[in-house]
Amino acid sequence: MDPLSTAFPAVGTSLLEDFSLEMTGKDVPKLDEAASLIPPGTRVNVTFLGNETLRMRLDAARAVKRLGFTPVPHISARRLGSRADFEQFLVGLRADGTGTDVFVVGGDPARPEGPYKDSLSLIESGLLQDHGVRHVGVSGYPEGHPAISQEALWSALRDKSAALAARGLDGGVITQFGFDADPVLAWIEKVRGHGITLPVRVGVPGPAGVRRLMSYATRFGVGTSASIAKKYGLSITNLMGTAGPDRFLRALAGGYHPARHGTVQIHFYTFGGLKATSEWIAQFRKDVLA
Repeated sequence: MDPLSTAFPAVGTSLLEDFSLEMTGKDVPKLDEAASLIPPGTRVNVTFLGNETLRMRLDAARAVKRLGFTPVPHISARRLGSRADFEQFLVGLRADGTGTDVFVVGGDPARPEGPYKDSLSLIESGLLQDHGVRHVGVSGYPEGHPAISQEALWSALRDKSAALAARGLDGGVITQFGFDADPVLAWIEKVRGHGITLPVRVGVPGPAGVRRLMSYATRFGVGTSASIAKKYGLSITNLMGTAGPDRFLRALAGGYHPARHGTVQIHFYTFGGLKATSEWIAQFRKDVLA
C-alpha cells in the first residue's frame, strides 16, 4: 500500500468515519471471521438475493446485530411476490430488532414478481414506518444505469427523497461503485443542485481480483476504459492481479468539499471478501489517520 498520511487531504478524513459494508445472507461465517476488525456499530447491509430464503435473510440480520453492528437489510421490490411477503419480512425484522434501518431497491427481475414495481412503491406503501422502520437507504447511479435513462433516474431519486420526507423517514443514498472519482463528485454536486440533501455513501469496491472487478463493472455499466482503469490502478493486461481502492479514495478526498457535496461517507462492496476488505480498511485508516 502506498504511504498515504501526507497525500490524504485532512478535509477528506471525514469520509473514512462511519463507513458501511455489504454482505449476503450466506456470508455469516465470513462476518464472524472479520468481526474483530470492524468497528462496533458499523452499518452492515444484507443483500436480498433471489437464491436466498426469508430465513437466511433474517438470520443474517440477526447475526449482524449479535456481533455488535447495525443491520441494514435490503428489500428488493420486484422480488416480492405479494404484500404478505413484504409484511412477513418486516414483521420478522421487527421481532428480531433488526428492522430500524433498511435499504430499498427495485431489484434485478425485469418484471415484478408481485405488486411492487420499484423501490418508490415500497416507500409509498406505508408499511415501512408501520413496522418500525426509521431510516431508508436508496440507490444512486453516478455513471447511469444500463437499462434506465438518466431522466428516469433523476426523477426517481427526487421522488424517493420527497416520499421519505413526506413520511417522516430519515434516508440516505448508496451509489453504485465506480473506478473514477471525478464523475462521482460531479454527480453528488448535481444531486445537491436538485435540492436533494440526503447523505450520500459512495460505493467503493473492496480489494478484489481484477477479473472479478471488471466483470461486475460490465454488469452494472461502470466505465472501464483503459484510461479509467489506469487511473484506478487496474491492470487490464493482468486479469489475475488484484486491486484496492487506494487511488480512488485519495482522488475522492482530494475533490471533496463539504459545502458543495454535503454529507458524504463510504460504502464498501466486499464481493464476499469481508475479512480482506476489513483488513484493508483498518490498514488504510491507520495510514491516513496516523
